[in-house]
Amino acid sequence: MSNVVKTAIDIDVPPAKVWDVVMDPERLADWVTIHRNLSKVSDRPLKEGSTLEQTLCLRGATFKVRWEVAEEDDGRLARWEGKGPARSRAATEYRLAPDGNGGTHFDYRNEFMAPLGPLGAVASRALVGGVPEREARRSLQRLKSLLEKR
Repeated sequence: MSNVVKTAIDIDVPPAKVWDVVMDPERLADWVTIHRNLSKVSDRPLKEGSTLEQTLCLRGATFKVRWEVAEEDDGRLARWEGKGPARSRAATEYRLAPDGNGGTHFDYRNEFMAPLGPLGAVASRALVGGVPEREARRSLQRLKSLLEKR
């Protein structure tokens, strides 16, 4: 069983500028609200097959996730696969598209697979509730503010 978070935002800068920020691991702290630390980045710039380790904090619990760029379509799609504690897994997608007015439409999707099968998924929903969705929206809003203030 998994938990899925989907959200989207329009950002008034071209997709290439959004892509440059979201695919730069050094910029994670600038926009990802639950990001705490970055380590072991395999490639700069990131490309399909690149890996990184990220420390995140959700509801006061700090944990590490090892991410791999599973698919990358330059400037349009990045699909990440993550392995976390206790054999938890995550899959995250960034989809960028021109909005028709010189800006970017950013679709974000995250699917989290809790450890321990259905029991773990129920426990995960009870512990984190709507926090992942709220933090995803906050992160995209932070990205928008960061990029549009320039």
